[in-house]
Amino acid sequence: MFFKKKKEIVGFDIGSSSVKFVYLREAKGSYQLVDFGMAKLSDEAIVDNAIMDSSAVVDAVQELIATHSIKVKNVATSVSGHSVIIRKIQMSIRTEEEMESSIQWEAEQYIPFEISEVNIDYQVLGPDENDPSQINVILVAAKKDFVGDYLAVFKECGLTPLVLDIDCFALENAFEANYSVAEDEIVALINMGSEAMNVNVLKGGASVFTRDIQSGGKLYDEEIQKRFGLSAEDADRAKLGEEVGGADPAEVRQVIDETTENLTQEAQRSIDFFSATSADEKVQKVYIAGGVAKVPNVVEMLAEKLGVPVEIIDPFKQITVDESSFDLDYVADVAPMYVVAVGLAMRRLGDK
Repeated sequence: MFFKKKKEIVGFDIGSSSVKFVYLREAKGSYQLVDFGMAKLSDEAIVDNAIMDSSAVVDAVQELIATHSIKVKNVATSVSGHSVIIRKIQMSIRTEEEMESSIQWEAEQYIPFEISEVNIDYQVLGPDENDPSQINVILVAAKKDFVGDYLAVFKECGLTPLVLDIDCFALENAFEANYSVAEDEIVALINMGSEAMNVNVLKGGASVFTRDIQSGGKLYDEEIQKRFGLSAEDADRAKLGEEVGGADPAEVRQVIDETTENLTQEAQRSIDFFSATSADEKVQKVYIAGGVAKVPNVVEMLAEKLGVPVEIIDPFKQITVDESSFDLDYVADVAPMYVVAVGLAMRRLGDK
């Protein structure tokens, strides 16, 4: 989506277990937190990143608007999953006009959907370091009906969706606003959500590899339910340390550790795949976000598997948070779950 002038925007992250929003105010090159919040979703509302119960999602967004008295109508949101394709491609150097006219033809070679069924966007990364006659381009395609379902939610709520992003790029946006890395440093950003994980590898601040993994924090509840024969509600309570239905907390902890092992293995496979396909390029540090980032031992287990430092992203690290308006301990506790929403809240019209 392309726009010309800047307006205030609220970032809405529609996840599989909740809808989160962040509202930032920009002043003199920095950001101040105005408000943020979360509304839970049922397990059936979002399945495999697709909206299955739009009324439930609409209700969640309207709940946030009402309880937080959100007045700004312009929003930025993001999508991910099977209906979104991200490819890094090479093209011969050409003018911006030539790029616009040829990108659809180029996309047909890489996108496994009918071109008429997708929205296409791209970003030029710059000349290829091994072949100056070529430029590297990030190509993104998202199925129109999939995108339409997300945009319809906001329109039904009386909001105007002005910016549509991709989860892993919103994560990258929040990271770059809060952290600095060396020009040649390679880092991986992993958003470990409820139903999926997004992996984005950056080299010198540019995305060089992305992957969505359809596995996430819901595995904890599912494994606890299966192992102890509990309802979803009781499984969630047991996960938090309560003794429920004869499920011994020590045994529940073992299930949690086993599930963490499985999830970190999935993340490790993606990092290993990047290393195997990028000659001599290795990830030097990993930053994680999402609800799973708060599970005990995730950081330690991932660091052990990858052999590199792992850190939880704080999306409010460089953002002014007024302690007279917010409980700073609470903000720090929930911060990993708001990384995508923060990245969206930083988007402005005309961004690429």
